[in-house]
Amino acid sequence: MSREYTVIYEYTGNNYSAYVPDLPGCVAAADTLEETEQLIREAIQLYIDAAREEGLPIPEPTVRAGTVMVSV
Repeated sequence: MSREYTVIYEYTGNNYSAYVPDLPGCVAAADTLEETEQLIREAIQLYIDAAREEGLPIPEPTVRAGTVMVSV
């Protein structure tokens, strides 16, 4: 079974960070966006593995993200 989680990426001015709103505490940071993407993928898998080991439910993905264009 697979699930698709929304990941929020932010550029901090020096590096990138990412978090998964549906998985509290699931975060990653790295110098490049590509590294951050790989690390957050690993963090998600670790989160799910830990939940399974502890007998906890794996949260369902509920958060969706999109963009809205506005005039500036």
